[in-house]
Amino acid sequence: MTTASGSRVVPEPRDAVWRALAVLEPYCAVCDVSYVVDGAAGGGAGTRFACVPGRLDGGRPPATAPRGEIVEWEPARLVTTRLELTPEVWTTRIELADADGGGTRVTVTLTHEPRGGSRLVQRIQRAGMRRLVQQTVDGELAKLPAHVAQLTAATGEQPAE
Repeated sequence: MTTASGSRVVPEPRDAVWRALAVLEPYCAVCDVSYVVDGAAGGGAGTRFACVPGRLDGGRPPATAPRGEIVEWEPARLVTTRLELTPEVWTTRIELADADGGGTRVTVTLTHEPRGGSRLVQRIQRAGMRRLVQQTVDGELAKLPAHVAQLTAATGEQPAE
C-alpha cells in the first residue's frame, strides 16, 4: 500500500469548497470526468458511483467503467471515496478545515492498494508508485482554484477576495 498527502489553503469559505469538491456533479470539466450516481445524487456514505473519462451525455456508463463508493461523509469537513479498478483500489480522503482569514485548508490523502499480482513486481514498482501517488496529490491540490471557479461559474457565487 502506498499513501501520500498534501495540503493547500484557498481563500474561499469551507462550505463553498465542500460543494466544489465533494458533491458529485454529472460532469467535472476540471477533471474531464463524468459521474453516474446509483440512486439519489444526494451523496453520503454508501453512495455508489461510476466514473467515465470525458463527457457522458445521458445513457449508462460502460460495464467496464471504474466503480466507486463514498465511504466517509461529514458535510463540510470530510469525504472519503474508494475507487475500485481491476488490479487496484484508490482511496481519496479530502479533509476541510477553517484557515486564517476565512479561507479553507484542504488536505488530500491518496492511497493506492494493489490487488493480487506478484509481490516481487509490487516491490520493484514501489518507488515509481510512490512518485505517482504524490504527483497525483500535488495535481489535485493544484486544481483546487479551478474547482472553486467552476462552482462559481455554475452558481453565480462570488469568489472570496
